[in-house]
Amino acid sequence: MSGICGWINNRLPPQDMEETLEKMSRQLCINPTHNSKKTVHAAGGFAALGLPTQIGSYTNGSIVTVFHGRPRWTLPDLARAAERHDHAYALCEAYAKHGAGLLQHLHGSFSLAIVDIEKRNALLAIDRMGISPLYYSSRNGQLIFGSDARSVTVHPDALSQVDNQAIFDYLYFHMVPSPRSVFAGQEKLLPGQCVMLKDRNVEATFYWKPVFSENKTPVGQLATAFREKLTAAVSSSLDGSKTGAFLSGGTDSSTVSGLFRKIAGEPVDTYSIGFQADGFDETEFARIAAKHFSLRAHEYYMTPQDVAEAIPQIARAYDEPFGNASAVAAFFCAKQARADGIETLLAGDGGDELFGGNVRYAKQKVFEFYHLVPGALRRSMIEPAVFGFPLGAKILPVAKAQSYIRQARIPLPGRLETYNFLNRFPLADIFAEEFLASVDIEAPSMNSDEVYRRAEAATSVNRMLFMDWKLTLADNDLRKVNRMCELAGVEARYPMLDDDLVAFSTEVPSCLKVKGLKLRYLFKEALKDFLPQEIIKKSKHGFGLPFGIWMNEYKPLMEISHESLSRLSKRGYIKPAFIESLLAEYREFPSYYGVMIWVLVMLEQWLSAKNAQ
Repeated sequence: MSGICGWINNRLPPQDMEETLEKMSRQLCINPTHNSKKTVHAAGGFAALGLPTQIGSYTNGSIVTVFHGRPRWTLPDLARAAERHDHAYALCEAYAKHGAGLLQHLHGSFSLAIVDIEKRNALLAIDRMGISPLYYSSRNGQLIFGSDARSVTVHPDALSQVDNQAIFDYLYFHMVPSPRSVFAGQEKLLPGQCVMLKDRNVEATFYWKPVFSENKTPVGQLATAFREKLTAAVSSSLDGSKTGAFLSGGTDSSTVSGLFRKIAGEPVDTYSIGFQADGFDETEFARIAAKHFSLRAHEYYMTPQDVAEAIPQIARAYDEPFGNASAVAAFFCAKQARADGIETLLAGDGGDELFGGNVRYAKQKVFEFYHLVPGALRRSMIEPAVFGFPLGAKILPVAKAQSYIRQARIPLPGRLETYNFLNRFPLADIFAEEFLASVDIEAPSMNSDEVYRRAEAATSVNRMLFMDWKLTLADNDLRKVNRMCELAGVEARYPMLDDDLVAFSTEVPSCLKVKGLKLRYLFKEALKDFLPQEIIKKSKHGFGLPFGIWMNEYKPLMEISHESLSRLSKRGYIKPAFIESLLAEYREFPSYYGVMIWVLVMLEQWLSAKNAQ
């Protein structure tokens, strides 16, 4: 993982500082071709690793700056300073003029650290959408930070033991959601957040809080503005490097690929992954997009052997356990692109979460309709009639009405997790007694609830979107794509997450994101004459991996899974009896139970890799 690392308020012996910084930096170095810039002062050490155009380090008197990413300045004088020198120099200038207020003038993707060695103060920050991660630990008066959780743990004053609560959260979400880290004593910054160290006190705060508007701007005006901003976002992602695009055949990747082709004025390279498994392959739609836009399309059909061979490598690449199985497809797609000499891949991530493309947004609107009925009427007439109906549970329409009311009664965002795997079984049947006693089982729901309630939005749709910016994008999909692209040797960029486009999305009323039960209404209305009609009309299709099916068919995949589960059963997290029952149920329902088996396998693979390191 390229990025930054370091610490301030040094307590190490001078002779150990350079070695410590080297060890921390080494944890960031997935790609051995990356450049590095390192600075050691009496007060601490600071480093940035990555492509030469992505990193910077600058010292001016007592001020040290390090950054990673593709930042963009909105103030002309700072933009000129970055152009004449570099962004690290501009950061130094901005900090002198604006202090932490400089973040209001900084856009794009970035992680940064600014340190005042003389005053022993520091500022850490990441971008508004959480494209660039950053972990930190405040220990013994020191502030230790790194773009990779492991870079923090190798500092002698940081902790390195795995946090039980993080393991529980991982099994709930299939990743470790911010602000928690898998390592005890660590936290990671949330999107749009900064951390300030002053007088040895550490405070985390949000420098950016989006406000969602419900203004009734005419649809045609919004559609025109959307097309302009989206085109500008794709254009600004192109910088002369050899660039391709992911193309799954979905709405977002097709849109980005089509605009890329239009801007380039010639065929561009796109990369797609296929599966020989019913219900998992979308290459038909990727081919439709490629033909429609005259793209230079490349396809790779994954095999069970690919998955079995990649599991240890992928688990080892992540700094925390990561259970999103589509990471495998992202890796093979990026690897194919790199073999063709591609340096940068444009990804379509973000369209669903900005403009209302996920099925759950419409589904939850159906449940929210129930709360439009006066509470007194619900309690005195509707519910007694539905639940008191003779043999109602055996009469399908009545049983459906009972199920609807039960779900509608659960307030958002908790209702979204009704079908979470951990909510389908008694936790005492899943987890070892000692482990379960050591965790807060309400922590995952509290994490979701905090984000949902923090949204400055008047509707449930916009609150869900805002929650997904964190949980679906920053904590999951961006982490997936970033890490797999870097492992393959390419850089991922996200035109849909351009700050101007994100700001525009907050001005689109929720009724034009999900109109009635129609998903992406404005998005599709604006692009109806640009995208192929087959893609406009297609239903939402998740980008999954047929792991459960392939595990049945390919013996080496079955073996690595059983070996991993056997080792995991001895770690004191999961009851061995539950793992046995999971494998038994899996044989009848491979797609459903295969998801949790994958999550457990990747946890064990990550733990094994950690122990080996």
